[in-house]
Amino acid sequence: MHTYSLSSMSVGLIGYGEVGKIFAAALQAGGAKAVSTWDRLFSEGQRGTEAGIQRCASLADLLQHCELVFSAVTASQTLAVAREAAGLLRPGTVFVDLNSASPKTKRDGAAAIEAAGGRYLEAAVMTSVPPYGLRVPMLLGGPHAREMAPVLCAWGLDAKAASSELGTASAIKMCRSVVIKGLEAIVVESFTAARAYGVEDEVLASLKETMPGLNWEQQGSYFFERVIRHGQRRSQEMAESAATMADVGIGGSMAAAASQRQGWTAALARQGVFGASADSWRSRADEILAAVGSSNPQR
Repeated sequence: MHTYSLSSMSVGLIGYGEVGKIFAAALQAGGAKAVSTWDRLFSEGQRGTEAGIQRCASLADLLQHCELVFSAVTASQTLAVAREAAGLLRPGTVFVDLNSASPKTKRDGAAAIEAAGGRYLEAAVMTSVPPYGLRVPMLLGGPHAREMAPVLCAWGLDAKAASSELGTASAIKMCRSVVIKGLEAIVVESFTAARAYGVEDEVLASLKETMPGLNWEQQGSYFFERVIRHGQRRSQEMAESAATMADVGIGGSMAAAASQRQGWTAALARQGVFGASADSWRSRADEILAAVGSSNPQR
């Protein structure tokens, strides 16, 4: 049986965005034999790698010399990347799918990887990565989950086997996301409108009375910043959440609406609407209102 010692492993990262960079740096610091990465944006000159991280020219190049790879791409590319990797990987390669995707998407990706002789490991990352780094809590699923959980924990990850059945870990993640990412979208929409009407103080006071456990002023600022920074990725994740809801016959109207609002905010960010920093969510709401040409409709 393979021992999966990090010091003897060549590890790869598919995708070198926020998550890919964090994982690559931590695995290198943890003593991996080699850490390589590939990102589609490399060919466009939009991303470079940190010192000590090998930049691969293609996905094929990455998969030819890595024994274990983490897929950390956008939700919309989850299945396409798994299928592309299946045609290139060496038999026995462990493919850890970190992406926020529906159970069906994960099962379809697993089918492609396993058919090619790889070992697919479903991973559901349960909260934002930056505060935790490599130790972000994650749930593992599929037939290799129980074997690989202690391996990844020995590498410094916080990984727990959720189920030997593919899709269970992602179902937990997607159902949670309807609430968390949905609440972000609701706050951006509600607080911005409240600001336009000049009733934000009254709205926050009412929310505090109803849900006294939350600091709505502070939480609002946090939510605005997360959506502005990661709205596009969250929008895609919520589209996967909507598909997850639809797969059990209940539709996905709330998740779909959250996807729309997250994507809308991300589009404003790409247009340069938001400044580099803000003192509170109120400043961000003002930037949105200025961009859409809104004024207080009661005036």
